[in-house]
Amino acid sequence: MRLQRGPRLAAMLIMITCMCAFHTTTAMDIPLEVLGHMNIEQLPTITAQPPSTVIAFSFDEHFPMTCEAKGNPKPEFRWTKNGQEFNYTADPYLKKEENSGTFVIPKTENLTEYQGTYRCYASNKLGTAISKEVEFIVPNNPKFPKEKPNPVEVDEGQPFILKCDPPKGIPPLQVYWMTINMQHIEQDERVSMGLNGDLYFSHAVEKDSRRDYCCYASFTMIRIIAQKTPMSVNVKPTNAILERRPSLLTPPGVRSEKQLVKGEDLELECIPEGIPTPQVEWVKLNHQLPVKAQLVNHGKLLMVPQAEQEDSGQYMCKAKNPLGEAVHYFTVSIEEPPEWVSEPESQLSMIGSDVPIKCSARGTPQPTITWRVNGKLLRDSPVANRKVFHDTIVLHNAKASDSAVYQCEASNKHGTLLSHANIMIMNLQPMILTKSGEDYSAVEGKGVMIHCKVFSSPPSKVTWRKDDSSESVEGPRFLVHDNHSLEIYRVEKVDAGQYTCFAENTEGSSAIDAVLYVKDPTRIVVAPKDQQILKGTTARLSCLAEYDKSFSYDFELLWEKDDTEIAFNYTENSGYFLENGTLHIDNVNYRDQGVYTCVAKTPVDRATASALLMVLDVPDPPDNLVLFDHKSKSVKLKWTPGDHHNSSITEFIIEYEENKWEPGNWKELLRVPGNHNSAVLKLHGHVVYRFRVYGVNAVGSGFSSKPTEKYKTPPAAPDKNPENIKIEGHLPHEMDINWEPLLPIEHNGPGLEYKVSYRRQDVEEEWMEHTVKRHSFVVKNTPTFVPYEIKIQAKNNQGWGPEPKIVAGYSGEDFPTAAPDDVAVEVMNGSVVKVTWTRVHKDKLRGHLGGYRINWWRLRSLVNSKRSHGDKHTLTIPGDRSHATVPGLTPFSEYSLIVMTFNGRGNGPGSHPVNFKTPEGVPEKNPVFRVTDVQRHSVSLAWASPLEPNGILTGFLLKYQLTNDTEEEGPLQIVNISNPDTTKWVLRDLEPLSKYKLYLRSCTTVGCGPVVSEEFTTALETTSSLAPTVGLSKSASISPPSTPKPRLTKPTRSSIGLASVHEGISTQGWFIGLMCAIALLTLIVLIACFVNRNKGGKYSVKEKEDLHPDVESQGMNDDTFCEYSDNDEKPLKGSQHSLSREIKARDSGDSLVDYGEEDAQFNEDGSFIGEYGPRKEKRMSTEIKASVQTPA
Repeated sequence: MRLQRGPRLAAMLIMITCMCAFHTTTAMDIPLEVLGHMNIEQLPTITAQPPSTVIAFSFDEHFPMTCEAKGNPKPEFRWTKNGQEFNYTADPYLKKEENSGTFVIPKTENLTEYQGTYRCYASNKLGTAISKEVEFIVPNNPKFPKEKPNPVEVDEGQPFILKCDPPKGIPPLQVYWMTINMQHIEQDERVSMGLNGDLYFSHAVEKDSRRDYCCYASFTMIRIIAQKTPMSVNVKPTNAILERRPSLLTPPGVRSEKQLVKGEDLELECIPEGIPTPQVEWVKLNHQLPVKAQLVNHGKLLMVPQAEQEDSGQYMCKAKNPLGEAVHYFTVSIEEPPEWVSEPESQLSMIGSDVPIKCSARGTPQPTITWRVNGKLLRDSPVANRKVFHDTIVLHNAKASDSAVYQCEASNKHGTLLSHANIMIMNLQPMILTKSGEDYSAVEGKGVMIHCKVFSSPPSKVTWRKDDSSESVEGPRFLVHDNHSLEIYRVEKVDAGQYTCFAENTEGSSAIDAVLYVKDPTRIVVAPKDQQILKGTTARLSCLAEYDKSFSYDFELLWEKDDTEIAFNYTENSGYFLENGTLHIDNVNYRDQGVYTCVAKTPVDRATASALLMVLDVPDPPDNLVLFDHKSKSVKLKWTPGDHHNSSITEFIIEYEENKWEPGNWKELLRVPGNHNSAVLKLHGHVVYRFRVYGVNAVGSGFSSKPTEKYKTPPAAPDKNPENIKIEGHLPHEMDINWEPLLPIEHNGPGLEYKVSYRRQDVEEEWMEHTVKRHSFVVKNTPTFVPYEIKIQAKNNQGWGPEPKIVAGYSGEDFPTAAPDDVAVEVMNGSVVKVTWTRVHKDKLRGHLGGYRINWWRLRSLVNSKRSHGDKHTLTIPGDRSHATVPGLTPFSEYSLIVMTFNGRGNGPGSHPVNFKTPEGVPEKNPVFRVTDVQRHSVSLAWASPLEPNGILTGFLLKYQLTNDTEEEGPLQIVNISNPDTTKWVLRDLEPLSKYKLYLRSCTTVGCGPVVSEEFTTALETTSSLAPTVGLSKSASISPPSTPKPRLTKPTRSSIGLASVHEGISTQGWFIGLMCAIALLTLIVLIACFVNRNKGGKYSVKEKEDLHPDVESQGMNDDTFCEYSDNDEKPLKGSQHSLSREIKARDSGDSLVDYGEEDAQFNEDGSFIGEYGPRKEKRMSTEIKASVQTPA
């Protein structure tokens, strides 16, 4: 018999598995649209029920027992209490609600009568639904029993336990041990409370004796605290306390088991006794302790919060002291309440089908499955076509009468799960609940869902067709979902059109139509960008979008901040303003920081673009400033940094204020990196400090924190000595010692003085000491310029400062007693000489060598034999040098020169004078060069010889060329005038009414000097009388024309051609008339200028200098100051003088007046580094100014 049933059972299980795999279930709730068309009966379903536990707290006035259900016909309700029928409608004290199973238990004196376990049943003719069980608890006020505990007598050093035994009550329970005055009993490694509330003493000490050990039990849920009668402990002292090895006060024995439910906190405790007090260690055998394990209660309690299955296993605690150890082993097992693996589902099935109902759960221990149908146990309601196979019920060849509510209950000792499955057996033709003729709009490239909600039994076959096609819509972009909706992926323009949903089953068919329109997508073309903006400024976020033109009136451009739409009210306080798609945020503040999203929205799609707006500002002030680790000269300061406002803090600056010398003046004390929040502050003694901190970021410095409390340091000896000690000797037999005094805050206490110690460095002698209060001291009667050792030490009433450093110095200086020997002069060129000498021996210096000075003066010019002692000039060469270069001399002159040394006291004696002569050079520029008479074909010239010829004049070089303001100039004509006495010249064969430019240079055998230039325009006609002299002083002495004929260069072919062009123009009548008018006007202007000049005694001169001089170029060695030359950039030295003989001509020595009696400076190799350049510029400006103020 057993063998025959085996194959049948296996076949049935295979069939059930297949049915479960392929059967399509439908939610049991029948849509309202269906109910609107036909009256379909529905099984009852519980929609509201009370929690699993209802506690009647004393502060509540009523306690609802909720039970609501739906179904067709409407369900009727009933309740059971403790498994028996409970007629809640007959109890006059209970409040009932119409058309509901809910009743309310009021707060009455006999409330305990309602305590028990309740369950609600909702039934109609199709079946019954039941609620989960709910326990109604009426808590009692927990109290300790009234008792008078005996005093605890214990010998000193022995362990003892104070029992609490808290009463039972509604959890959670918290136990406290306190005195009668509500002071907590101090707990430590020796004294601790166990999980059961008892107070354990590892060994007794005398201070444990007291009469008011009180145990308090707090029930927070019901807001009650119970107090136990105070207990008395008397510790009897003993003469000798013996040490002993550990043992465990709790738990007893060597092994114990611990079971808990997954998710609860695992708590294992070992409380030892022994002398010395044992230490407790915890291990998990063969494993590491869980990562989330915590040791509390001084290591006596191991806690693993929310324990998981992997936290089970073997644990060991070990209590040990120097005399031995005690261990205890825990076996921890984690169990679990029931959890659904497969919860039964409501189903709508057709008549004649096989209906499986599956229910399975897991847990530790394995849950027991109990089936009910319409609230009754399955075994009490047998049906022929219903079979149970393990965790599955199968209704074979189901009929309409098989419709019922099936309940599956999974339970173990840790809890119960209850689930309902409404099984509906019926046949119904397809009803399409979606409205026909709906319009759908889709965006090209996006997806769209066209709905077709169908209700039928058996399930319908649904197909979709497009534009009256008989073929179903198919393809990789088309998908019909289980709810029969058609989804189109990546919509294209060709997808637009009419779609038909066709539903069909064995009972009939139905269809609806829908129209799809395909739109252009909306997209952001200009997206906002992330910004970092300073607080208080204006932020601008731009956004532009493109969208389908059919949505012109339905398009919206919105802005969101942190996913919340911004409302624009356009008031002054709004802060937001939208203009042409640009969002303006005025006066940006911290609240404006966030993610701003531009939303381009149409009825069918939307496009978004986001930008992060970060508000930058200086850091907020730090807070929570705390001073700790106080020491005599230091303190630690810590703080909590303020908000850095999106710019990292680079550093913190700590400031201090002291209230004695500069109260209210905050000074910087220390800077620390921005990633630090504490610092050690080095302080001075005898100061009352306050501190504050502020942060610095890339935006700037933030506001300072609130000051700390005052902190006063005790007086102390000085921790530093004076610095910047200076030893000077203003007089030969004195030594002045000066130093930088300590700041007032550096005194470290009252009574500051300085001990000055000194002694000769080159002889053996004791330190001479003097104590002063000022910061200077003069040592009298010292030898001249001898080395000393000096040290200065600070002292106050608290003691001496650190050992001072020794500095060296010299006593007072006196004038040097010797002059340099072997002074020699090497002439480099006409303006520069090199001077060498033998150094003065250091014994003759009598002080610190300052350097050497060279004094020189011009004796005469070699052009004539007349001697004229010129001004003295001085060059200062710092350092120990034996050569120098003297620049700026006048060529072709005789000079005298001496050299001397100097120290801090002054100059020493000068050396023997050395005379030397400078060679010839090129002449200076001619002081006067003027056009005196302009005719049609000739011009008369006059000039004056240079004031400093710098040699023997050999003649003049005159050049001229035709310009006429054209781009092409005429050839340069050259006239060599060999007579040095010539000061006048006439140029002939010139073009009439033509502009010429003249260049004149004076020459010596060395070469020609700088150029002086002039321009003129020839006249239209030759005049009979001499034209007045133009631009020449009345006192000018003009030499007669020289007899030698000039040597003219032959005109080139290009100059002849150019002249012929001008000649052709000059024969035209209109041109002659125009020139006559211009000549007349020019004559009038010249006369007016001449009269004005004579009237004012001044005339202006326009000189243009050619940039083609022959430069005197003479080489110099490495000691040369610079390349010294005359060129067109050098000002006219003679232009500042009138030609009047009452004005004395300046000699060539004026070029060195710039050095005067002042000390010029040289670099280390003797090259001149004085103020020559700047003074040259000054001289130039002076000469130009003089040229326009020369008296007539």
